[in-house]
Amino acid sequence: MNKIQLLEKIVVELEAVHKNAVDATKLAHETATHGEAVAENKYDTFGLEASYLAHGQAKRVVECEADLTYYKKLIAQDFSDKTAIGLGALIYLKGINSSENSVFLGSAAGGLKIAFNNESIMIITPSAPLGKLLIGRYVGDVIEMMAAGKYNSFEIIAVY
Repeated sequence: MNKIQLLEKIVVELEAVHKNAVDATKLAHETATHGEAVAENKYDTFGLEASYLAHGQAKRVVECEADLTYYKKLIAQDFSDKTAIGLGALIYLKGINSSENSVFLGSAAGGLKIAFNNESIMIITPSAPLGKLLIGRYVGDVIEMMAAGKYNSFEIIAVY
């Protein structure tokens, strides 16, 4: 597993997310400042709602920039069967139904899915329930959790 290439792929994906956020911010700003957004009476809230949307989109751009900065500075670390799981680990899990999942543990961009080497890898953070359970664990450990009202059990089968 080439983690340097994986990190490069994450950065490319995050740059696309950032570009979409910037485009959405521009559109929301244009909508909020358009002449038709001016309230015609006290019940006309279109302009106000558009300005709230523009503000929220601008905050999203800042979050995207922080995510990009984190992953551009992240140094690829190697993990092994004898290494405790920590930030920067690529973890392979096997579920009770024999399904396999790949997750990358980072401190930003949780929930983002990356297609890499013909597999789907989801970024999770230590603040996510699964992330909390994985920190400090080893290959061979079994973790159990409730998610969406279902009991889930995963065995850690590999860490890179």
